[in-house]
Amino acid sequence: MVNYADKRNLQIALIQMSIHIGEPDLNERHVTSLMEEAVTQNPKVDILVLPELWNTGYALDKLREIADAGGEYSKGWLSSFAKKHQVMIVAGSIAESNAGQVSNTMYVFDQQGEVIANYSKIHLFRLMNEEKYIVPGQQLVTFDVLPECRAGVAICYDIRFPEMARSLALNGAEILFIPAEWPHPRLHHWRTLLMARAIENQMYVIACNTVGGNGDTTFFGHSMIIDPWGEVVVEGGESEEIIIGEVTLSLIAEVRNRIPIYRDRRPELY
Repeated sequence: MVNYADKRNLQIALIQMSIHIGEPDLNERHVTSLMEEAVTQNPKVDILVLPELWNTGYALDKLREIADAGGEYSKGWLSSFAKKHQVMIVAGSIAESNAGQVSNTMYVFDQQGEVIANYSKIHLFRLMNEEKYIVPGQQLVTFDVLPECRAGVAICYDIRFPEMARSLALNGAEILFIPAEWPHPRLHHWRTLLMARAIENQMYVIACNTVGGNGDTTFFGHSMIIDPWGEVVVEGGESEEIIIGEVTLSLIAEVRNRIPIYRDRRPELY
C-alpha cells in the first residue's frame, strides 16, 4: 500500500469522458473502464478525478427518476474500486436523490475506500436551468489529501465566485479540485478563471471537464492541472482521454513564501 504520509509529489489522473445523457448504468460501465485503464497503464497514480454529473449528465427533467438514491449505489462500487486499487478518488459529482429532492453531489474516497468528504454544489447554473431541478448545497468542504496537505472542492459554476475559493484557502486548502461540465463557447472563461483561482490563492487547481454533447450544448474538455504560479502543468484536448499530471507539494509553500499574500492581507478593510 502507498504510504501517503511519505509522499511529496502526487500523480493525478483526470478522467475526461463523454457522458451518455440519462443513462446511469451505461455511464457506470464507461467510467469504470476508463478508471481501470488509468490505474493499469499508470500504476503510480495516487488520485483519480472524475467530471461533474458523470452518472446522468444534464438529463434534468429525468433526474428524480434516475438519480442515485442517497448516492448508495455509486458509493458502494467507488469505495470498492478505491480499496482494490489503493487509490484516492475525487469522484466528480453525481445526481443524488434524497427525500424527493436531487442534489449535485461529490464524494471523495481515500485509498482504503472510506468516504472522507462529500460536497453538494452551492452555486446552481441558471443558464441550464439547474436551479429548477436541483437543490443547492449549504456548506464548504475541505479534506486531507495527506496528513499535512488539505484540499478544497468546488463544482463547475462555483469557480465564478472567487470568494468561495479564497474561503477554502483560508480554511487550509492548498489544492482545489473542480469537476465540471463546462461548455462551448466559454473556453476562454474556463482557462482564465481556473488560472486566476490558482494565482490569487497560490494553490494547485485540478479541473476535470467532460466532452461530447447534450442537445445544442457541447462540452470542450481541456481538463487541466495548474500550479500555484498559474502555470499549466498539463492540459487535455477536446476528445475523450485520460490526462496525467504531477503535483509538487513543496511548490505551494515556495510560492506562498515568495509572495506572502496571506500575511499581507488586510481583511479589516474589506
